[in-house]
Order: sequence, then C-alpha cells, then structure tokens
Amino acid sequence: MLGLNTKLANLDSEGKKIKVGLVGAGQMGKGMVSQMVLMKGILPSLVVDINIENAIESYKLAGIKEEDIVVAKNLKEVNIAMEKGKFVAADDSELVTKANLIDVVVDATGVPDLGAKLAMDSIFNKKHIVMLNVEADVVVGPILNKMAQNAGVVYTGTAGDEPGSVKEIYDFADAAGFDVLAIGKGKNNPVKLDATPDSVFEQATNSGVSPKMLTSFVDGTKTMVEMTCMANATGFIPDIRGGHAPSAVVDKLPKLFSLKSEGGILNKYKIVDYVNGIAPGVFVIVTSKLPQVHHEMQYLSMGQGPNYVLYRPYHLTSLETPLTVARAAIYNEPTIIPMNGKPIAETIAIAKKDLKVGEKMDGIGGFTAYGSIDTYETVKEENLVPFGLINKNAIVKKDIKKGQPITYDIIDLDKTTLIYKLRQLQEQLIG
Repeated sequence: MLGLNTKLANLDSEGKKIKVGLVGAGQMGKGMVSQMVLMKGILPSLVVDINIENAIESYKLAGIKEEDIVVAKNLKEVNIAMEKGKFVAADDSELVTKANLIDVVVDATGVPDLGAKLAMDSIFNKKHIVMLNVEADVVVGPILNKMAQNAGVVYTGTAGDEPGSVKEIYDFADAAGFDVLAIGKGKNNPVKLDATPDSVFEQATNSGVSPKMLTSFVDGTKTMVEMTCMANATGFIPDIRGGHAPSAVVDKLPKLFSLKSEGGILNKYKIVDYVNGIAPGVFVIVTSKLPQVHHEMQYLSMGQGPNYVLYRPYHLTSLETPLTVARAAIYNEPTIIPMNGKPIAETIAIAKKDLKVGEKMDGIGGFTAYGSIDTYETVKEENLVPFGLINKNAIVKKDIKKGQPITYDIIDLDKTTLIYKLRQLQEQLIG
C-alpha cells in the first residue's frame, strides 16, 4: 500500500478517476460510497441494489446532491449518465459489469451465486472484480481467479475484511523472514450454533442489519468462511474441525498458539484459528531460527519468545475496500486471492436441527445449517458439501440429525445455479 495515496493524488491532479461499480448498498456498501467520496482519484460512479432506494440513499449519505444522481433503467441510460459525470443508481446488477466506463466492480452482496455471476461477468467484460463476498470466494475462488488471470484482470478479496487484514500482516512477516506459525482473527460475540433469523431478529433490527446476516455471525458461519479464505490464501489449515476457538487476551496468544508439547493448545503449526476476546483484531504468530532475532524482538518488548504475536487491533471492513480497488486498478495486484491449485480448506454445512426427508434447506444465515471449517482433503474423503452450494432449493432426501455434517448423498442440491456449475468445472480442472 506504500505510495498508493500519491498515485491516487496524481490521478486526481490529471483529472482522472477510477470509476467503481458497486453491487449491494447495505450497511457496508453505504459506508464504502461515503469513503470513496472523501478520496482522491476514485469515484463511486454506479451503485446497484435490488432496492433502488438504498442505492440512492448511499449517495445522499455521502453528500451527493440530488440533481447529480440519475436513476437508470437500462445500459444506455447508465452509459449516457456516466458520460455526463453523473452518479448513477440502478437495480439491475448486470448493468455494473457491462457499463462502458466502469473500471472496477465491487460485490458487496454476500450471496454466493450472485457473487459468482458478478465475478464471472466482470472478468468476461475485462473489469477488475473486488469481492466482499467471501461466501462465494471460498467455493469457487480458485477458478474465478484463474479466469481473471487468463483475461488479464484482477480478481481479489478486500482489504479491511479480516482475511485481507490477516494477509497483509502475513505478507509482511513472511517477506521479513519470520517463520509464521499461526494466523487468525478475533470474535466479539459468543457462538450460538442454533441461532436463527427469528432468534436474532430484535438485535438485528436494533443494529440496522438483516437478520440473515446477523445469524451468519452469531452461529459462527461467517467466522468459518473468513478462516477458510485465510487458509486458501496462505496454505494454513485448521488444527481441528472448527478450530480451537480459545478465549484469551492478546499477550497470551504466543504461548497459547504453541504446540501441546510446549505448553500450548496446538497439535501442529501452520494453522488458522479464531480467538474469543481479542475482537475486532487479527493476529499472526511468528518465531525465528536465529538467536539475534529473538534478542531484538525481546529488546523491542515483543515478549519473551520463542513465539511472538503481530496484532492489528482493528479492521475497517468496507471503508478499506477502496484501497483494494485502487491497488487493482493502478498496480494490477490483488489484496488476497486463493493459492493456485486445489483449495486448502472448505466451509462445510452442519445441521442446526433434525431435518426430515422432503424438507428444504435455506443456506447461510438461515434456519437449517451452520458452517464449520475443515481441510479440503477431509471434505473430499467424507463427501461433505461446501456450504455455499446449499440454497433454498436444496431438498433433504435422507433424515439428518442435528449436528450431522451435510454430505452429497443426503440432499439434492440445486444444480441449476452458476456457482454449482462453476464448482463442478473447478473440480474437473483444479480439484
């Protein structure tokens, strides 16, 4: 990120702007629009939401005058309005990937199948694609990234989200020559595996977020998806299914994330996990082979060693996303992407309740299942279904007990979705 402010300022001084098309004007999207308005060299040119009033409101919250906002109903209207320098609001996501002047598309929907389509359409239209949609990335990120590389555009996760924030520290530590032992994030609320949109409705309403979104946080699924993204970007794996999830303060992490033989909780190093009590931060545990490095780390008050924690006490979610947009557009570089080859980990689905034959599933943040992280190899061996493939059209074909992992043989998946088809292609080409 060094020098990115200068690059943006130079663009601005030349009268140039990176034109961004955003899909999803919820809480994250609205914050992103406001942040971009404050920046040099970048512009939230087109905002799309299924509820067009959200798109319009995102501009008004950013101080955009009503006369500068154009509601467009088709591609021609979008292109004309953008050519006139107007801020455009629309309710059709396809317009973002096809608009002539859009440089970078941002997916802030959180819907796996829609995210897969937005990414693929953006790539085919030679536009960079920034995914706040980690739910899609952990299912089909490898093949989308491969498509983007072949097309000469950037596919990337975002700065500000925990995986991106972890990756920035990981890259620093790895480049500096440290041995990275563990990576992870904090969690700021206790996991309730049986949480549903009904049980969190009042809290969601008071917080101004959707019950479905809040459910995915409370039941732990969002954390598992984020950890899966971290794993696929670094090669680190969960030590056990779901992670250890200890409770701790920051200065206890180096000892905690050491091997059991060393007084810690780990069976092995190179793992990803989460910790209750250090949210909203992210962390990386490092060590070194050389005594002089230990001497200096101790001199710098980094602890007694041999393990040390590099901790970032914040992540600014979508407020940082424009930095990823700029990095993609200016440097043609991603913030976080899956490693080439097979996935490292998966987020699997586990039944929240007893499910009967003929009952419909409902996906992430719903009533029927929660997510947990496991290794890709285990998922293949046990025939487990990636959670992002399950939607409201998936039907139970064998009775499922509460707490039972969902396997391919006990549900009928909706095979008409793009994300399902992309996943099958990914398995054939990569997995």
